[in-house]
Amino acid sequence: MRAHITPLSICLVSLLIVFSARASSSQESAATNPLAEKPEAIKEGNSLFRSNCSPCHGLNAKGGGRGPDLSAGRWVHGGTDEAIYHTITTGIPGTDMPANDLPDSETWAIIAYLRSLAPAERVAQVGNAEKGSHLFWETLQCGRCHMVNGRGGILGPELSRVAAGRSDAYLIESIREPDKDLTHFPPDPNNHFGPTMIYDTVTVTMASGEKVRGIARNEDTFSIQLLDTEQHLRVFRKSELKDIAHERKSVMPRYSEKMLNAYDLQDLVAYLGSLRGEQDSK
Repeated sequence: MRAHITPLSICLVSLLIVFSARASSSQESAATNPLAEKPEAIKEGNSLFRSNCSPCHGLNAKGGGRGPDLSAGRWVHGGTDEAIYHTITTGIPGTDMPANDLPDSETWAIIAYLRSLAPAERVAQVGNAEKGSHLFWETLQCGRCHMVNGRGGILGPELSRVAAGRSDAYLIESIREPDKDLTHFPPDPNNHFGPTMIYDTVTVTMASGEKVRGIARNEDTFSIQLLDTEQHLRVFRKSELKDIAHERKSVMPRYSEKMLNAYDLQDLVAYLGSLRGEQDSK
């Protein structure tokens, strides 16, 4: 028996063929950047980056408190054109990176610009990572506040993957001048209303006059949750406090030349530069 073919079925088959072709074309176009190394695309990408990405990643893509350095060729979530395209367009759940509804041409232009910033060759590490590890854990006891691969404290930012998205220059600045660019907490997926929190030193003064200093982990109109310098989480009702002072500076001390000489700094940065975690391969 012959199948009865109607105009409607022919139309549906045609649509399926068109959609299949478009999907195949879209996947193919996402594999490589059609605007790679084109000067006009790089120029446009620079402008688009400054408009859309610089508030988090810095004007020159060198990184900021909320976004990593994108100029060093280090890619936490995959470094292929396709992976970077996917990161920009779909975002990264659990981070500050949102999905971006940009035209394909603009997305590729941004990628072309970022590619133009990457160094031709990775600069050889100057310091000694093994000595830097000793400095981090023993001499300076940075692990009292910072966690690396499940070991250490929680008062400061987690550093297990710090080198995957931060340049050596940014790490040096964070050590020498920790107040200059305060790091943001990873966003809380359960909190859709409060502001993004930063590692800001906060001092609360209780009714008795006692002062408690630490990092605000959560704050609303009526209360504040403070992780004190002993890393105890404390909750205060604002109505019961005399004062709350946001100091806009880091709990971390400034490591001057007297506290940390240039050679030890190179070793410490070498150790931090080795902390890349498990990077996505796609």
